[in-house]
Amino acid sequence: MSGLLPRLLAGLLAMGLGALAGFIVGAELGALIGALSGGLLGFAGIVVFDALRGWRLMRWLRGAHEGVAPRDSGFWGELAYRIERSLRALEREAEVERTHLAQFVSAMQASPNGVLLLDANDQIEWCNARAADHFGLDPERDRRQRVTNLIRSPAFVEYLQAGNFDEPIAVREPRGHGSLQVLMRRYGAGAKLVISQDMTERERSEAMRRDFVANVSHEIRTPLTVLSGFLETMRNLPLTEVEQKRVITLMTQQAERMANLVGDLLTLAQLEGSPRPAADKWVRVAALFGQVEAEARALSAGRHTIAFAGAGDAQVAGIESELQSAIGNLVSNAVRYTPDGGRIDVAWRRVDNGSGEIVVTDSGRGIAREHLSRLTERFYRVDGSRSRESGGTGLGLAIVKHVIQRHGGELDVASEVGKGSTFRLVLPAARVRSAAKTAAPTLDEPADVGVR
Repeated sequence: MSGLLPRLLAGLLAMGLGALAGFIVGAELGALIGALSGGLLGFAGIVVFDALRGWRLMRWLRGAHEGVAPRDSGFWGELAYRIERSLRALEREAEVERTHLAQFVSAMQASPNGVLLLDANDQIEWCNARAADHFGLDPERDRRQRVTNLIRSPAFVEYLQAGNFDEPIAVREPRGHGSLQVLMRRYGAGAKLVISQDMTERERSEAMRRDFVANVSHEIRTPLTVLSGFLETMRNLPLTEVEQKRVITLMTQQAERMANLVGDLLTLAQLEGSPRPAADKWVRVAALFGQVEAEARALSAGRHTIAFAGAGDAQVAGIESELQSAIGNLVSNAVRYTPDGGRIDVAWRRVDNGSGEIVVTDSGRGIAREHLSRLTERFYRVDGSRSRESGGTGLGLAIVKHVIQRHGGELDVASEVGKGSTFRLVLPAARVRSAAKTAAPTLDEPADVGVR
């Protein structure tokens, strides 16, 4: 209303002035006609002027709204100001919404799960990079395509068409590299949200767990069966003293086998549940070699040539019992699987980058290439019968792997059939030093992890 009254007054004033001018000019034609014509001309001038200001505002509205709206006075100026203010507020709100949408899309792209949006006609509206990888899609090219034309898995198609999305389903990746768990949810007007999760690693872990339980059960059941058989024999048959001693010896061997297995299982559980040892307790490599050498020579009983070298004044940071167990497992394996008369060398080496490595080399029969990647799996044996006869539990290399990884290092294996094997325990430079340049070393408690 504040702009209406001035415009009415201006119109009346223009008409009055026009009428007065017409009255004066139109004296000869008639005062009344002249006044009426002048008033109409004045009103027309006001209308034209008003229309020009309105046209300027409309031209600004039809454009890109760049700059400020026309700054006229009166009604059109106030209208232009209010329209501009409303438009700027809407633009700010739109910018905020665009920012939120971009953040939401970024979050969906960062999701470890695949996210696929379908419209009411099951056409792809959007998918993140993980879903594109899971289903073999192109996020841009496949947009607005019907999903069943691109994902042809029978299980997926049946799940989509059935419309019962209470439980997820398992489908194979289109490339056949693994399996996916797919869950659908409805939203909006018939649209669907498809969430996919790669289950390959989980299934692999579950399979390893099942195999582990089965292997443990088998490894324990075998000596228990032997013990039960011997006990039944001793109870029901009259055995001579020599026969009884032989049976008792065999029973003792089986009991020791079970004890070793349980001990290794407890060691693995302890290693997996313990934090990484601090690098502030130093152990002399020569001390580790001395303990392992004594056990290796006792196990070999003179059947092999065994040599330890290079320890010098080197020190490594870690838990002495674990390091001794790792080295001992490698050396005992070398003794067990190297034929009589063979050679076993254990050496300490300092690498140019500052790291150190303990190298165990044997002249045994070697390991075929296809077995190397699985050697550190629990209970994995290249030759199961020979491993059991040699007294191994099948957990030694798994323990070695866990120990060296807990100390920040790695286990490297190289072998060739008929030419022996080389196992390297590589320790990082932060855990290696020379005693000649430092104070006296600090030793951990005596070893309490046995060699298997």
